[in-house]
Amino acid sequence: MHHFPIAALGLLLAAGTGCAPLVRSAPTMGLERDLQAIIRRHTADTAEIAVAFRALRTGDSLLINAHVPMHAASTMKVPVMLELFRRGETGGTLPVSNAFISIADGSSYSLSPKEDSDTTLYTRVGQQVPVRELIDRMITRSSNLATNLLIARADPARIAATLQTIGASEMRVLRGVEDNVAYARGMNNTTTAYGLMRVMEAVAGEGGEMVEILARQEFREMIPAGVPSGTRVASKTGSITRINHDAAIVYPAGRDPYVLVVLTRGFTAPDAAHAAGREISARVYQAVMGQS
Repeated sequence: MHHFPIAALGLLLAAGTGCAPLVRSAPTMGLERDLQAIIRRHTADTAEIAVAFRALRTGDSLLINAHVPMHAASTMKVPVMLELFRRGETGGTLPVSNAFISIADGSSYSLSPKEDSDTTLYTRVGQQVPVRELIDRMITRSSNLATNLLIARADPARIAATLQTIGASEMRVLRGVEDNVAYARGMNNTTTAYGLMRVMEAVAGEGGEMVEILARQEFREMIPAGVPSGTRVASKTGSITRINHDAAIVYPAGRDPYVLVVLTRGFTAPDAAHAAGREISARVYQAVMGQS
């Protein structure tokens, strides 16, 4: 492999199959080849991987299959947080309820603690909980119940407007989670690697508490696991059946921060998707650090 600093990554790879970048050099071509080889090695006929990278100071970008839409899974929780912080609506409390209305037909539904990675809120139904605590649980523990309570305050229409403003219109947040009627009708939250990258860029630009919350996220099998221990990584995963994603702001020691998004679809075993994400993360980190 080649040795090169991040300044050498002045390329934009076309979406889809990773077509010719606008600027090519031996080092950048080497990184492209390495990532494409990783993707080929980890994907079978039914599996797909999309990657989006951006250096935050220079704007240098690398995109592979980055405009392919996929189910957003829990990565949609980041735009919910972003909307609440941008509008200054993180104060006060909300009542905890487990009764929601489907966007598809107006029918009622509730969430099951067995399908939620954070069960603590279910014991507090009927109580008032600080909005900031709900945001923290939505991100750090990926609480579905907290998400559905917060999305009503954030408002999908306002989220859509913000996504348009920040250049992330390829991400759509229509509803909360576990709305099975809407899911069956294809009314889903979706994203591309590029769209989610733009969201993480916006979060990084605002900095502060949002980054701190993402840095406390507890599910760290993909991008954080591909960088050395102790490296600061602010990230959000998302997973449903055959979907495993990660989006991160990485702060490598002695280098400028970067955003990396890895979306996967079609892996029957989550561990296989995690392994692919780790390897992609490790190779990008090596490029940023100028390592072989």
